[in-house]
Amino acid sequence: MSYAIDMSNIVVEYPMKDGAGVIRVLNNVDLKIRKGEFVSLVGPTGCGKSTLINLILGFERPTSGTVRVDEAPVEYVDRDRGIVYQKYSLFPHLTVEDNIAFGIQLERTILPERLLLQACRATGLGRLATRFLRAGRIEKAARETAIEYLAHVGLDPRDAKKHPYELSGGMRQRVAIAQALVMRPKILLMDEAFGALDERTRERMQVFLLNRWQEDGTTIVFISHHLEEALFLGTRFIALSQYYYEADGSDGVGSKIVEDLEVPGGHPKPFSFKSSPWCVSTVERIRDRVLDVRHRRTRDEFNLAHRDAWPPKGAREEAVHVG
Repeated sequence: MSYAIDMSNIVVEYPMKDGAGVIRVLNNVDLKIRKGEFVSLVGPTGCGKSTLINLILGFERPTSGTVRVDEAPVEYVDRDRGIVYQKYSLFPHLTVEDNIAFGIQLERTILPERLLLQACRATGLGRLATRFLRAGRIEKAARETAIEYLAHVGLDPRDAKKHPYELSGGMRQRVAIAQALVMRPKILLMDEAFGALDERTRERMQVFLLNRWQEDGTTIVFISHHLEEALFLGTRFIALSQYYYEADGSDGVGSKIVEDLEVPGGHPKPFSFKSSPWCVSTVERIRDRVLDVRHRRTRDEFNLAHRDAWPPKGAREEAVHVG
């Protein structure tokens, strides 16, 4: 089986501030994600969710273990892996449409072309340059695409000429989402991307994201603290936690995957799914058994029911005792 994302024996440790040792964040994590899956990832604060997706992105390297995307080791950030953080990252000096169009222009033109376009505009030949220069035509097409994506994320075309400081926080976040989606990456990583949105806008963005996912076949890893949202969006639900016991009864050190489930119902789902008996009971169980530090589980109580959960079902009993 070839996986879009294949993480094996991942350990991540950071040096302590006083230099007296290390803090283990991830402890022998194995994760295999098929192409086109929508994986929702949840877990307690400090469990390493952001660290995990930064490893996939190429922002960080594991202390030990391997991270592969399309069977190739991840060694650097790649345009095929896009990310949206809760704290949006926009260019303050660019307009909204230019922020969204920037990636397309950067990918399809080279620096001399862009410099020539700027020089023509500085001499008053902007319209001619847009029409006759290749870079000008690409820029025009990129801006038109940007306007389309503005509508997709619920913004008005009149917002296109505004700068980020003229928008609300929620509007800026939607621009950041459009900025990532417009590049149509093979893998899209989202770290609390809807966290700054009001409930109505959030639901609209959930539908939009699912539509894009189904149309583009993108592999998505979506971090959320909102459990109902995670279950509604994902085809697969994973919980990462540092709240567990080792075989000898001691507290776990570093997070492991403690839940790995297939979400029933397929897509599209009605919003009423969030109040369905399965969703309600799953949310209650995750809050109680994963997010609450008072309720630690032993390794043989991990709920790894998904077909690609690791270790495989036949090897789990042995893995628990060898651990």
